[in-house]
Amino acid sequence: MRIIEKIKQEGMKKWLAKLLLIKLPLAFIAVTVLWVLMLKWVPVWVTPLMVSRSIEYRSDEDFRTHKKWRRYEKISPEMAKAVIASEDNLFAEHNGFDWKEMRKAIEDHKKKGKKLRGASTISQQTAKNVFLWPSRSFVRKAFEAYFTVLIEWIWGKERILEVYLNVAEMGKGIYGAEAAAQKFFSKSAADLNRREASLITACLPNPIDRHVDKPSQYVNKRAGQIRALIPKIAYPEWIEHQKTSR
Repeated sequence: MRIIEKIKQEGMKKWLAKLLLIKLPLAFIAVTVLWVLMLKWVPVWVTPLMVSRSIEYRSDEDFRTHKKWRRYEKISPEMAKAVIASEDNLFAEHNGFDWKEMRKAIEDHKKKGKKLRGASTISQQTAKNVFLWPSRSFVRKAFEAYFTVLIEWIWGKERILEVYLNVAEMGKGIYGAEAAAQKFFSKSAADLNRREASLITACLPNPIDRHVDKPSQYVNKRAGQIRALIPKIAYPEWIEHQKTSR
């Protein structure tokens, strides 16, 4: 009986090991790849951050979620240029990760005692916004890296930027360039000019505390820096496009 029990125990251990080390990881990869593949063509209507903000402001009667999906061709190229100039100068060149900027951030933290600043690319921010719940942990960072690799491989740069410009938080309850353009400038995202795009972008690192419609001295200064930087960056050809009917 002991031998039979031992065999059963050994069999259970092998089954659990196979489940945890092979079957579950393979199932996770299959599901996430299909998920990312679907979103290559399907608009992203809701993100974990949108849900989180709705819960956070559930007692605020004035809080509303404003979001309207727009294809990249219906968003001003000035908006795309502004976010690249501000958030990720090497967006068109890297593979999802700006290793040079990451090393610099770590060195500044170690040598100069500066607070460890973020060095996330637009690809990483998009992966975080679309697929992951807002949090700060090494586990979340690992999943962020995984989804960044997937969207770089499956979506490509233009789709990544299109999704980013549609889901990024641009104000309290405001997500995406179209919602921001309508809220702050009473126009479509297709009609945003460089000054307006730079103002929106200047608020992106902290869109709850920074205000496009009532910009602080810092926001105005940062917007000016973005406008000055835009002409100095080399952009891929697809950044420019003809305006289409809305």
